[in-house]
Amino acid sequence: MKVYAISDLHLSINNPKPMDIFGAVWDNYLDDIKKSLEPVGNDDLVLLAGDLSWAMTLDNAIPDLEYIGKFPGKKIITRGNHDYWWKSISAVRAALPHNVYAIQNDCLRFGDVIVCGSRGWSVDDKSEDGKRLYARELLRMEMSLAAMQKQRAEGDKVIFMIHYPPYNVKFESSPVTELFEKYKVDAVVYGHIHGKNCYGKKSLVKNGVKYFLTSCDQVGNTAVEIF
Repeated sequence: MKVYAISDLHLSINNPKPMDIFGAVWDNYLDDIKKSLEPVGNDDLVLLAGDLSWAMTLDNAIPDLEYIGKFPGKKIITRGNHDYWWKSISAVRAALPHNVYAIQNDCLRFGDVIVCGSRGWSVDDKSEDGKRLYARELLRMEMSLAAMQKQRAEGDKVIFMIHYPPYNVKFESSPVTELFEKYKVDAVVYGHIHGKNCYGKKSLVKNGVKYFLTSCDQVGNTAVEIF
């Protein structure tokens, strides 16, 4: 079983919102993503760390979720800051195609891979509201990791999906990265950041944890192989 990741698809199948206004990298980007996923097998995993759809309601997001469902492999999704349609996790799960799985502050096992997930929040948001949201997301991330720890067995690999970058522009340690180290997470995939001048690195290793930026425009609209 292989594991791939790609995020920030910003789909709008039934209500087109062209992404190419943000630059040439978005020209035909969905075609490029689909082509990059052609090697994916039925038992492989495709992780999508948020900002899946521009839809405002779950009903309007259904065509976008069905589009994701047509990708090969087993798709695992988590919420991004633009996923306003994502309300109740039970309602989201009930609406998903049979081969798409949603994670929200919990975890799922696929063979010897355990996938955890939470939206996260910006480490750079120092407003009072930002600090409140960051603290809340830390609690939710630990819920996901605690659930993982209860079922983790020797030889298992653990991946955490978070939409927001887990560190600042200097890639310094944060309460989020410290949490990943505490629970001995093997790999972290994240997205959210875009543009020519964003501070992301496609991959790095920090204190034994591998981090992968998967925003589609930052990885050439090509799924990243994690394992």
